[in-house]
This record gives sequence, structure tokens and C-alpha cells, in this order.
Amino acid sequence: MNSTTTKPKSPWALYLTLPILSWAFYDFANTIFSSNINTVFFPFYTDEVLGTSEVRQQVASTFVSYANAVASFFLVIFSPLFGVWIDTTGYKKRFIVWFASISIFATFMMGVFGGFQTDALLWGVPLSYALVVISFVIAKFFFNSSLVFYDSMMSDLGTREEMPLISGFGVAVGYLGTIVGLLVYLLVSDGDYYRAFIPTAILYLLFSLPLFFINKDQVIPKSERKRRSFFEGYKEIIKTFQDMRSYKSIFTFMVAYFFINDAIATTIAMMAIYATAIVGFTSGQFIILYLVSTISSVIGSFVFGYITKRIGAKNGVTIVAILMIISLTIAVFAFSQGMFWIAGSLVGISLGSMWVTSRTLIIELSPEEKRGQFFGLFAFSGKVSSIIGPTIYGTITFQLQHLGTTASRIALSTMILMTLIGLIIHLRVKSDEKIEGLAD
Repeated sequence: MNSTTTKPKSPWALYLTLPILSWAFYDFANTIFSSNINTVFFPFYTDEVLGTSEVRQQVASTFVSYANAVASFFLVIFSPLFGVWIDTTGYKKRFIVWFASISIFATFMMGVFGGFQTDALLWGVPLSYALVVISFVIAKFFFNSSLVFYDSMMSDLGTREEMPLISGFGVAVGYLGTIVGLLVYLLVSDGDYYRAFIPTAILYLLFSLPLFFINKDQVIPKSERKRRSFFEGYKEIIKTFQDMRSYKSIFTFMVAYFFINDAIATTIAMMAIYATAIVGFTSGQFIILYLVSTISSVIGSFVFGYITKRIGAKNGVTIVAILMIISLTIAVFAFSQGMFWIAGSLVGISLGSMWVTSRTLIIELSPEEKRGQFFGLFAFSGKVSSIIGPTIYGTITFQLQHLGTTASRIALSTMILMTLIGLIIHLRVKSDEKIEGLAD
């Protein structure tokens, strides 16, 4: 199927075409990696190896946050190059295959290194753990890199009118991947969390195979390719940033989103180690909490679609930011598991709702001819914010490690400040200002 298809298909006829089904299965596959490695078992493993006391638990939090920040840093550096590759060659699946394969291999090696028994140290931690961290950074970088090509592949799968259906189908299938991936917990419920890494790599590979073998690239003939330099991708980002400054409302929202997304991304990355090391959840209890949070994200996405339609996207983002502030405040002062259950559910709702409201607001505020550019910068902004938040969090837990669990509570409280700054800036957005709203 291609974008020239004229006869509309029913939703299920669309979903069940092989290219779309195999494309959606890659969302299923990479969500298994994202939830199992990034959110659950790598933080569990880190706390298991390093968190032998309250002080050491803060060191564990530092390693988790810095590892996430380093992976995001490399993505920011190279993602403009990926856009140049797509535009000049048309290759998308080819790069997904290579990048996903490297990510899968690095995930597998996390399991291999995690099982090493050695007294050697690196960076003041066991050598086996240091090798797992290096493998994690590689796995996460190439996982995120593959998503740049995966997202752009969607435009090859159907017409403009079919894009919302295809996108929603991929998201829904991805959430199913979270549930299936967490079945790995049955193998590690008694500890030794490194044993979750190899099964995750196998599941990641298994559900990636349909895309690897079924989908085809729409390759640009060599005679039609234009030579573009590595730095051209950065030039485009700078030019888009300059263009956006002419549209005061969307520029203001982009700054606000940077702070709000910073808080959400950091909270999701640190959720597991905070719940277990600070609030006292067992690993099994956190798995259930994470499932509830995921279901909350699905419900939040669905409900806020209607809320946004009724009250407007700007007001929708405002409500999400307030929910995030409330959830983080509860989490900071959560001295009982019941309080953190409430916080975790609200974070899940905020995550799903921000995805709906923010993208809708960008569509409302941006002129159609510049929408693609602004969405590109929107995604780039999200990548940059994924560096800042974890770095701040990790630095605080490291510098204040002598305070024990209080250090993590202080670190998480900075995410409240981030969200509050974002909300204050967001309230200055004029939702009725679009193409005609030039900056002074």
C-alpha cells in the first residue's frame, strides 16, 4: 500500500494490511525494551547491586539518571544527521534494522555482563555493573535512534487522512507490548534482575522481525539524490528556531513544553528506583503499580482527547501540568505506599494526556506550511529536555547522598519546580494567535 491509494479502507482492513501490522509490531517490540530495560529492570538491577544502604541508594539513583542523560545527549548530537539521511536516501527500514539490531545485541550483552563474577572495579563500582551501564547507554541510544526512522516510516503506509488511525493503532499495540514484556518478571521475581535482560532482548528481536522482512523502503534513486552535509541538519534546526520566533504563541509554548516534558521524562525514568528504594515498594508491587500507571496513560489519552476537544488544547495542557504538580508533590511527601499509588496513577494520566494535548496545540498554533518544521523542533526539544532533567536529578542525589532518602525527595522536588516554571510560561500562550501573531 502507498500514499496514492484513493479508495478509503475500513479501519480494520487498514490495520490488518501486512506493512501496517508489521510496522505496529515494531512498536510492540520497542515498547518491551522501553518498559523492561529503561523503566523497570535496569533501575531494579542498579539498586540491587549498588543500593546496599540509604547512602548507596542515592549513588544508584545517580547512575540511573546519568546513564539516561548520556544516551539522550548522543541522540541530540546525531538525530539531525538522521533527518539528512532520510531526506537524501529514502532509507528508513534499512536503518531501523541496523540500529535495532545493535540495540538488541547491547541488551543481550547487559545480561551477559550482569552475570559476571569479578572483584574488579571501574568508576568505583563492580566492573560487571560498569559494563552493564555502558551496554545500556548503547542499547538506549540505538533504540531511540531507530524511532526517528520508525516514526518517519508512517508516512509511507497510508494517506494523510489515514495517518491518525495508523498512529493510534501503533500506540495501542505498543501498550500491549508493555504488558507482555513484564511477563519477564516471572523469571526474576526472587532477585538477580540481570536475568531479565536476555529474555527482553529475545522478545525485542522476535517482534521486530515482521518489520525487518515485510516492510520495504521507498528509496530515492541515486540520480535524484542531493548531496547534503552533516551540519545541514543543524542548520535546519537553527532556521526553524528562527522562524518559530516570528510566531510568539508557539515559541512560548515550546519553551513551556521543554520544562514540563523535562519533569515527565525524568519522573518516568526514575519511578522504579524511587518507589522501591525510597517508598519501600517490593519489585512485585512496583510491577503492578507500573501496569496501573500504563492503564492510566491509556485512559488519560482517551479522556483528554474529549476534554481537549471541549475546552481547547491550551486549557488541556494547563490541566495536565497541574495534575503533574499534584502527583509530584504527593510523591515527594509519600511516606506510605498508598500515597505513591495515587502519585503513580496521576503520573500515568499526565504522560498520556500530555501526548494528546501538546500535539493538538501545536497543530492549532502553527501555520500549515510550517507544521512539519515545528513538529521536528518539538521532537528535538523533547530530546534535549531528556538530558537536563536526569542530569539535575543525578547531580542532586550524588551531592546530597549523605542525607539518605531525603536526597531523592529533594531531587524529585526539583521536577515540581520545572513543571511550575513550564506552567507559568504556558499561561502566557495566546491560543487564538496563529499565523497573524507575529512577535513584537
